[in-house]
Order: sequence, then structure tokens, then C-alpha cells
Amino acid sequence: MRIDKVDVSYEPNGKIYSFLANGMALKKGDKVVVDTARGLELAYVVADVEYVENYPHEDQLKKVVRMATDDDIKQKQRNVEKEKEIKKTAESLSQSLGLDMKITNAELSLDQSKVVINFTSDNRVDFRELVKKLASIYRCRIELHQIGQRVETQLLGGLGPCGREVCCSRFLKDFDHATIKMAKNQGLSLNPTKISGLCGRLMCCLAYENEHYAEIAKKMPKINSQVKTKDGIGRVVYNNLLKQTVDVKFEKGDSFEIVNYALDEITILEVKDVKA
Repeated sequence: MRIDKVDVSYEPNGKIYSFLANGMALKKGDKVVVDTARGLELAYVVADVEYVENYPHEDQLKKVVRMATDDDIKQKQRNVEKEKEIKKTAESLSQSLGLDMKITNAELSLDQSKVVINFTSDNRVDFRELVKKLASIYRCRIELHQIGQRVETQLLGGLGPCGREVCCSRFLKDFDHATIKMAKNQGLSLNPTKISGLCGRLMCCLAYENEHYAEIAKKMPKINSQVKTKDGIGRVVYNNLLKQTVDVKFEKGDSFEIVNYALDEITILEVKDVKA
């Protein structure tokens, strides 16, 4: 069966979700209202409608309800201010109830029928009384979701160690599993403060850049391996994976000289791994 699929995001550069276009000729940049598990939401079309045969899990796709109107866009703007108010109220109530939790943000559905409040905590939290109090104030369905530190950073944003906006907030759609081995592959310092992001976890870029570094590393000589250059034979003391250059050490009696070469300027004569 052929369907008309359209990809949308709830925030610019946010995670992408697929919906049925419902017969509408949507194009990239359009604003639409979609039906989600959280109620009606304003969304941004990120690609033109695509017609797909035999789409897997077709029955699980929800439909685009309509093109967004000026009233929908204004309502979204009002909701943003309302979300700030709800967050402050939730913070005040949680403190008065003695709950060990940090309110991250509040997300209000377009029709204001539902509020999702995200929070972090090192422990499980019994927030039933908080939900009752919030529901009595705002007269809508209230849900509280406990999230991890990485998701919190993604929602709040900020500047990473590199000085740019954190990748998870700017363009990453999903979190990849990052490991210390990836940091080793990329020649980075294993100091936790150097390879950790704002969330305190290993930086996301370690994962999504790892494949590129791994491919380059296959071409590079091992540290302490012997190479032939235009200036003679020396030993490798450092590899710059990004620039694909090699620092070669030449012994000269009681002294030595280190010269930098492009990868294509050297020939590997032998491979000798550095002993730990």
C-alpha cells in the first residue's frame, strides 16, 4: 500500500518524527498541527511529502491534522509563557512537599489539555501529591517524567567544552553510546574533565565522530614505528588524525630533531607498538 509520509520536528533542528500527510501537499518549512500521544502539537515540516510503498508499521503512524493557522502559532507563543509559569509553580510545590527533585521544564500541548513536566533526581520520587496539586490548579492532565542528565542538557542547551552549542541540543536526534575506547582512538586526553560534556557524561561527539577517526587511524603509522622520509629514516612520535600529519624524530648524536610530514610524504618501514 502506498502512503504519503511527511517528516516533522517539534523544534527547529529537533528530533524528527514521521506522520501521514493526510492528503496534504506539504513542503519543507510548512507549519502543521499534528496529533500526538501528548495531544495536539505545533510542528515544523522538515522535508517535502514522500510517497512510500509498503512502509513498515504504517498502522502506527498518526496523521497531520491541519496546516497551522495564525491562531495556532499565537497559541504556541502563549503556551511558551504558560510553561514558564507551570515550571515555577511545580518548583515551589515540590519544595513545599519536600520532594528531592529538580524541575527541568514543562511542555504544554497546543490545546492546553495536557502538561508534561520533566525532572531529574538521583532517587525515585513519589510525586503523586504534586500531580494532584498541579491538576487542581491548571485543570488539565498532568504527567511527570524523570529524565537523565543527558536528556536534561538536550532540553536546556548550553555551550560545550568546544565553545559551541552542545550537539545534543543543536542537531543530534538520538544519543549514541560513547566509550573511553573512542577517546583513545581519537588521541584525546583521558582526563574526565576534558572528555565530558555539560551533562557530566562522555561527550556525544566521541561516538558520532569515531567512525571517521577509526578510518583515518588505519592509514596512520603506529607511534614509535620506523618510517622513511625525504630527510632520512626516523621514528614516529605523534599522529595528528585531523590534519593527517606525522611528527617524526631523527636522532643526531646526543640530540634529536622532530619534523612534521604529511601522511603521503612518509613510507612505513616497520611497525612497533609502544609498550605500556
